[in-house]
Amino acid sequence: MSPLKDLTAWIGQRRSHIVDDLMAYVSQETPSDDKPLLVSGLAWIEDWLHSRLGMPSTRRIVDGGEWGDTLVLDYPSDSGSKTWITALCHYDTVWPAGTLRSWLPTVDGDRFSGPGAFDMKGGLVQLVWALKASKDLGLPRPNVRLVLNGDEEIGSPASRPVIEEEALRGNAVLVFEASAGGALKTARKGVGIFQVTVNGREAHAGLDPEAGASAIDEIARLILQLHAETDLGKGTTVNVGLVHGGTRTNVTAGSARANLDIRVSSDAEARRISRVLDTLKTRHQAATLTVSGEWNRPVMTRSAQTARLFAAAESVAKELGFELTETSVGGASDGNFAAALGLPVLDGLGAVGDGAHARNEWISVDGMLERTCLASGLLAVLHDAPAVLHDPPEVHRSALDAAVA
Repeated sequence: MSPLKDLTAWIGQRRSHIVDDLMAYVSQETPSDDKPLLVSGLAWIEDWLHSRLGMPSTRRIVDGGEWGDTLVLDYPSDSGSKTWITALCHYDTVWPAGTLRSWLPTVDGDRFSGPGAFDMKGGLVQLVWALKASKDLGLPRPNVRLVLNGDEEIGSPASRPVIEEEALRGNAVLVFEASAGGALKTARKGVGIFQVTVNGREAHAGLDPEAGASAIDEIARLILQLHAETDLGKGTTVNVGLVHGGTRTNVTAGSARANLDIRVSSDAEARRISRVLDTLKTRHQAATLTVSGEWNRPVMTRSAQTARLFAAAESVAKELGFELTETSVGGASDGNFAAALGLPVLDGLGAVGDGAHARNEWISVDGMLERTCLASGLLAVLHDAPAVLHDPPEVHRSALDAAVA
């Protein structure tokens, strides 16, 4: 048999072990806002990794403060590769502590359901078994640096500098976030999270209506202005998702706040929206406004190097007997950080399924096996493939310096 056929058979024979690992992992609650659970969850993950892959050559843990810690583990190649691949996997989920009391992980035929299975615990299980398959079958692979962070679902505030530093020490980045309907993600939108706060002047709404300056009136006008900046043709959306304001119905509102989610497909659109935010004004002279927040994630563009990386994965999938597609999505990931630094990034290598952040979250077990084979086969191709990857890390050192300045 060919190496990839050997791989398919090997993975298929271990279906129950892979499902058992996912069941055990999903049974570890790791909500983004619960540091004790994140600490215990990461300890469980590390013990499991050791049992499956052995000890890493190097280990580094970075304290995340109030957020989840970031663990970096190096697994050198057994075949003498000089290539380094950075694999990104976050272990935090959106599901609060206690979710497992009413939603236990279950398997029904091909369908595995459980909190965090799709986003993105299934992806890490697939990567681990892909690495194990490479070792047990003697397949070549590059050096792999695994970065596990526990704050992705809240924007990676603590782990971003670690991700950027570690990614730039390697040649390419593979992100084991869930797929998009089976498609890999070669482009993602940039994300901005902002707040517009208006301070007005309170007054009795009935006795003295002209004495007040309504912050709610101001914020309502600003919301209409902001929503008008949406340009679907350019991939830009501006959404005010939360509004707070006022104290009582008979008091002219003295304050109001709008929380914005902004998605852009290009740096030019990010600059345009930034100018809009900088020039917002109130109508009433007694009202004032402030804008706070930031661009949380840069745009992940489909570079020529990323396109070559996808083509390599596509050829592996074809040899494995299935068609692989690519897509651009509105959601962001830690892959955005690496792409903005000039590295080739292939995202969505994780689970095939649906329902991220929803009670119907599920993944296909058959899809897990297929994508585990894909990951192992892709690593074999990247064992020594400089034409697919980027220049040596020192070429991009200035990019990191600029990013963290």
